[in-house]
Amino acid sequence: MGQESPRSSPGAETVGPWCEYGQVISSSDVVVIHYQRPAGDYAGWGLHAWEGTITKPDWRRPLSPASFDDFGAVFSVPVRDDAIGLRFVLHRGDEKDLPDDQRLDLTVAREVWLRAGEAHPVRPSLGSLGPELDRARAFAVFVDRTTIALPAWLAERAVTFSLLGEAAVPLTARPGGLFQAQSRRFPHLRAYRAFSVREMGDAALGELLRGPVLVEGRDAGGQVTVLTAAQLPGVLDDLYADAADAELGLILLDERPRLAVWAPTARTVELELFKAPDDEPRLVPMERDALTGVWSAALKPKWLGRYYRYRVEVWHPSAQRVVTTSVTDPYSLALATDSTHSLLVDLADPALKPSGWESLAKPPAVAPARMQISEVSVRDFSIFDHSLPPAERGTYAAFTRPGSASMSHLSSLAEAGLTHMHLLPAFDFGSVPDRRADQATPDCDLAALPPDSPEQQRAVMAVAASDGFNWGYDPWHYTAPEGSFAVDPAGPSRILEFRRMVAALNAAGLRVVMDVVYNHTMGDGLDRFSVLDRVVPGYYHRLLADGSTAESTCCPNTAPEHMMMSRLVVDSVVTWAREYKVDGFRFDLMGHHPRANILEVRVNLDHLPDGRDICLYGEGWDFGEVAGNARFTQATQVNMAGTGIGTFNDRLRDAARGGGSFGDPGVLGFATGLGSSTPLHVHDQIKVGLAGGLATYRFTTHTGAEQSGAQVDYNGSPSGYAQSPGETINYVDAHDNEILYDAMAFKLPITTAPVDRARLQVVALSLVVLGQGAGFVAMGSERLRSKSLDRNSHNSGDWFNQIRWDPALGNGFGLGLPPAGENEDQWPRARPLLAEPSLVPPPDVIELTAERYRELLRIRRSSPVFGLPTAEEVQRRVVFPLGGPGETPGVIVMCLDGTGLDPRWSQLVVVFNATDESTVQAVSGVSESLHPHPELVRSADPLLRTAKAAAGNLTVPARSVAVFVADAA
Repeated sequence: MGQESPRSSPGAETVGPWCEYGQVISSSDVVVIHYQRPAGDYAGWGLHAWEGTITKPDWRRPLSPASFDDFGAVFSVPVRDDAIGLRFVLHRGDEKDLPDDQRLDLTVAREVWLRAGEAHPVRPSLGSLGPELDRARAFAVFVDRTTIALPAWLAERAVTFSLLGEAAVPLTARPGGLFQAQSRRFPHLRAYRAFSVREMGDAALGELLRGPVLVEGRDAGGQVTVLTAAQLPGVLDDLYADAADAELGLILLDERPRLAVWAPTARTVELELFKAPDDEPRLVPMERDALTGVWSAALKPKWLGRYYRYRVEVWHPSAQRVVTTSVTDPYSLALATDSTHSLLVDLADPALKPSGWESLAKPPAVAPARMQISEVSVRDFSIFDHSLPPAERGTYAAFTRPGSASMSHLSSLAEAGLTHMHLLPAFDFGSVPDRRADQATPDCDLAALPPDSPEQQRAVMAVAASDGFNWGYDPWHYTAPEGSFAVDPAGPSRILEFRRMVAALNAAGLRVVMDVVYNHTMGDGLDRFSVLDRVVPGYYHRLLADGSTAESTCCPNTAPEHMMMSRLVVDSVVTWAREYKVDGFRFDLMGHHPRANILEVRVNLDHLPDGRDICLYGEGWDFGEVAGNARFTQATQVNMAGTGIGTFNDRLRDAARGGGSFGDPGVLGFATGLGSSTPLHVHDQIKVGLAGGLATYRFTTHTGAEQSGAQVDYNGSPSGYAQSPGETINYVDAHDNEILYDAMAFKLPITTAPVDRARLQVVALSLVVLGQGAGFVAMGSERLRSKSLDRNSHNSGDWFNQIRWDPALGNGFGLGLPPAGENEDQWPRARPLLAEPSLVPPPDVIELTAERYRELLRIRRSSPVFGLPTAEEVQRRVVFPLGGPGETPGVIVMCLDGTGLDPRWSQLVVVFNATDESTVQAVSGVSESLHPHPELVRSADPLLRTAKAAAGNLTVPARSVAVFVADAA
């Protein structure tokens, strides 16, 4: 992701493993790293390099040795001409050879010899006496006006310290360390040594921060023993606190429009104004406000419709010099094709509003616990919908065609009870060319190849970097629509097309959720996809101990804990909600955000008209450099409990599917083949999910004892963590990992009949639809959609991601072996599955599954007991009467009390039978008037029509979920 085009030069040679990326580089552009391991043990060891490299290899595909010499392995790393340093790590899987990242100073040396386990190189040195004298590293942290913090190991290497500027500013050691308020704000610095900064005026401090900010340490003899740069976000937030209230971007509040950009460390900023992207720019000076660090320029109204960029002169640590760079606006609202320029546009312009936009009628608001969500990529949804004009396939416009195959299906789901359409990233991302004519396609007839062939993936991956497909988790400009989804990507057209899509989905009865990815950017430093880091270097991204950018998200991590990154998140979300009438937001890797940041988003949305109806949910995972609240209180699953903001429930997912996000895909789960062998503790985990993932919900577990959801174990964590059912997003598949049909293909016996596979798929989906809390399904799973066993299809092209709307064309299974990068280790297991024709379901089975999903939606919609609003209501009305050590493995019975709540039925009983045999469950205390739900009586599956109730004995066929009801008095 984010790879730039390869370079070549006369006499170039192909270098080592980079040839697979098509890299051709001259030997003078290569850094050589020699690496020696004991007894020649190099199996699995590789090198991951960044800072200065031409491209950034995937963490999962590190560089392999290019050759071996008498010393050991030789890694050849291609670097840019202007690179001043190379950072790298030697690792095998998750195992690092050395605890710290290594850095080679390329201004001194381009070759280094390292021995396994030894912290210092054998020869030569890293261009210094060690990292403590590397001015390109930033071990010091400028906490605020008053304090600089140093790690203890660095502070011990000198007797006196100074802050270097025009004149050295002495630093005074503070024996007590950081103040309490500082430690609360920067908990990861609690063990650092604190040094007081001599008071200087704001103007002098501001000027100091516009150059290299270095901390120097000297020993008792006056020798320099420490020289390191300082990390600046803390002091910038302190010095420019008033910037939190400054207006940014295009400001149209009066007759004289203005542009404003926050760039406090810039030496100069000028506005580049273009009549067309290819024209020479007109330069307009911008003025700096010393109080806020904001640069602004007045505009003429006639300039609206013109393109622009900022010309920023700034000290940049990645170049270790002052650079002048032309960069787009972080607050861009519209863009040129391929995002080369920002565009001055008034979002209130009537020409950019579809008919009826101002009075757009929204579907009725839905309480979080009542939401049923379908997730899809804009491109996936319609790229293979042949009922659409070719130019509209895979675009926003496809949603405006109510008679198309894709929209007809979606409308049928909305009519049945689907409430929200969740769109994968539709903001501007950098991994796809905007114009269809520029998007590469595989150079072969993919459909003619065998179903288990590796050739499809080879052809698809050969063009993956330049084709039209990507999930879009590669943010470039957060607040402008993606151009590749527009019929016309140039200028403001994509704004109108996006709004038409929202209006069309609302007209179809669906609210619209946007997947937003504020936790990382596609590039940092001077990368061509870098925006934020070229405007305020070192501020918007989260820095590790040495000043390098954290990449635990596999991209440069942003830092919403910093004031202006937090503000950017809030401003962007509010713009999407206000100007595009988006109804909800799903935060990617929300656990990398501070809880306070997400709550600030909530508060700001609540102040919009009908803003309280906008839903928020996200991935509350806890990992990386922020794990365990290391830097702030994170927006993780447990921490978001009580806020009303939802998080994905991986507990229910794993119990239903088996296994987890990683590892053996053949591990069975409740709905994927365990059947009568299901361990009863898996029942407990599923029951907690069916009860809304509540921490306080109490029920009889498999031990026979009553326990709460928080006491039911999930890999050492509580199965229940939410305080209200609306805080749980229940799901069994999403865009990540194998889609549900493919997961079952790995798990079920190959002899399982297609209709039985479909029935188990419905059982899995029923856990999502009929449980408390919100339900979430990857679009197409209700049609047995397959990705030909691809576990990570983020860049696998249309071929592996397509939704086949014509069931006569299959479901996407058997389209070739999935791409090697993420799946090759599973090819031996995948090959015989993909070659088995019976695993491609016939059209009638695909249609049966879709109708059964609609039946589930209609059942949920038929009674309010399937979406109870509070934990107290769930505790009072939801019971698992057969719980305990005698429960039938693979069968779960759930009773719901509708008394006083449901005008139609006083009682509902759901039986989930994941076994391959019909079951009879004797349930005491239920109404003798129980009978099958009307949807079962007329079910599309004739097997379901055999379900019956007699005197508390409930008969449910194999691999089925049945719902029984008792009429209200």
